[in-house]
Amino acid sequence: MCYDVAIIGAGVIGALTARELSRFALHTVLLEAAGDVAMGATKANSAIVHAGFDALPGTLKAKFNVKGAEMMPHVCEELSVPYKNNGSLVGAFSEEEKAHVQKLYERGLANGVPRMEILDESALKALEPNLAPEACGALLAASAGIVCPYELTIAATENAVTNGVEFKRNCKVEGIDFADGVFTLHTTLGDIQTKYVINCAGVHSDEVSHMVGDDSFHIIPRRGEYFILDKAVGNMVSHTIFQCPTAMGKGILVSPTVDGNLLIGPTAEDVDDSKRDDTETTPAGLQLVKRFACKSCPAVSTRNAITSFSGMRAHPDVDDFILGPSKANAQFIQGAGIESPGLSSAPAIAVYLANVLVEAIGDVCKNESFNGERKDVFRFRHATDEERQAAIARNPAYGRIICRCETVTEGEIIDAIRAPAGARDVDGVKRRTRAGMGRCQGGFCGSKVVEILARELGLELNDITKFGRDSKILFDKTK
Repeated sequence: MCYDVAIIGAGVIGALTARELSRFALHTVLLEAAGDVAMGATKANSAIVHAGFDALPGTLKAKFNVKGAEMMPHVCEELSVPYKNNGSLVGAFSEEEKAHVQKLYERGLANGVPRMEILDESALKALEPNLAPEACGALLAASAGIVCPYELTIAATENAVTNGVEFKRNCKVEGIDFADGVFTLHTTLGDIQTKYVINCAGVHSDEVSHMVGDDSFHIIPRRGEYFILDKAVGNMVSHTIFQCPTAMGKGILVSPTVDGNLLIGPTAEDVDDSKRDDTETTPAGLQLVKRFACKSCPAVSTRNAITSFSGMRAHPDVDDFILGPSKANAQFIQGAGIESPGLSSAPAIAVYLANVLVEAIGDVCKNESFNGERKDVFRFRHATDEERQAAIARNPAYGRIICRCETVTEGEIIDAIRAPAGARDVDGVKRRTRAGMGRCQGGFCGSKVVEILARELGLELNDITKFGRDSKILFDKTK
C-alpha cells in the first residue's frame, strides 16, 4: 500500500491539516510518535488566540496569525470546541513601556489586526481593577481569544478520522528513503510508503527534515514553565494580560482559561538539543513565573496553584514559520518552526499546507461524503437537570460520577475511549474529559479511570499507563 500523503506529527498543525486534507479523495495517514495526539507543545502552551499585533509586518507569522485568529471561532464551532473571545491587554507599567505599547499598536495596524485601541490608566483599571497600581495604560486587542489547544487537536483528529484519514499512534519516524517518486518512512510500526510527506513534527521537525537532506534550518528547543491556579481565582482577570514582549517571546501572562482556571506563565529558556523532550519544571523557573505574574496582578498567589507544567517550543533559527515545499525535495512539504503564534495561526496554516499539497498532486477530487462538523460531546457538568436525566435513561453510566472535582461521569470516560482516535491512557482520558484536572489532580478518581480503561480496552490493570511508553501506574498485586 502506498499513501498519497503522510503527515508526521499529530499536534494542532498536523491534526488540522489532516482534517483539511480529508475534504479531498486522498489516502492520508497521520503519524504520531507518542501514544496520543497533542503530546508535544500543543498540550503545554498558553492557549491564547493572539490578535496578531506582535509579529513583524510581512512575516509568515503576521500573515497567518491574523487569518488564523479570524478563522478560529468558526473552526471551533464546527468541531464543538470551547472558544472565548475575551480580548487581550498588553499592559504598560512605565512611560517607556507606553511607547512600546504604541509601537505594537502601529504594528498591529500594519498587520491588519481589527478592533484595537490604546487605553489610558483610568480606562484600563475600569476593565481590570486587579492590575498592579503601576499599570498606566495598555493596548486592547478585542479580537483575541482563548481556546483549549488539546481539545481542538483531539476534535480535529476525530473529524479527520471520521472522514477517512488513518491515524497511527506510537509511530515514530526513524529514517526516510526516497526512490522513484515514493518515500519509504522507516517507523517503529514498520515501513510506510507515501508519495508526499508533510512535516509537522514540532520540536523534532528539523531532525525529520534532515532525513530527506534538508538542513536549511535548526530548531532551538525553548522551554516554558506555567502554573494552573484553582477555579476559585479564575475570574481575577477577564482579559488575557500581557506585559511588553522581549526578544525571548511575549513574556509571562495572566489569563483565564476556557475551563474557568487561571493560567500564569510561561518562562522562556533555550535548552540543549538533547533535552528536546525534557519538560520538567524547575524551582527557579516557577519562581520567575510567580514574580512576573505578580508584576501584572499582585493578587496572584501560587497558594492557589493546583499544578505546574512546562512545554517545549520549536523556535527556528530563521525566526519565522517554515512553510511549503522543501528545496531538497518538492514532495516533502514543511510545516515546521511553528512557535507562537502557532496555535492562533493553525487553522490558516492547515488550509495553506493542504492547498500546497493538492496543487502539487493536481486534479484531486473532492471527498463527496466530507462532513466538517463534529457532534458536540456530552458534558454532564454543563447539562441541565432534564438533559442529565435523559442521558442517564439512555445509559446509566452517565449517572456514576467518577471525578468529583470536575463532575465527570463514567459514561463520558467510556465515550472518550470509544471515540475515533480515542483515549488509550489516563492522560488521554484527562485531556478529553477533564477527569483528574481538578483540585485533587486525580487523587480520588485516578484508580477508577485505570479500571475503566482496562475494562474497555480488554487489558490488565497493570497494562494501563499514565501517558504511554514506560509510564506504568501499577506493576503487580501486593495481595
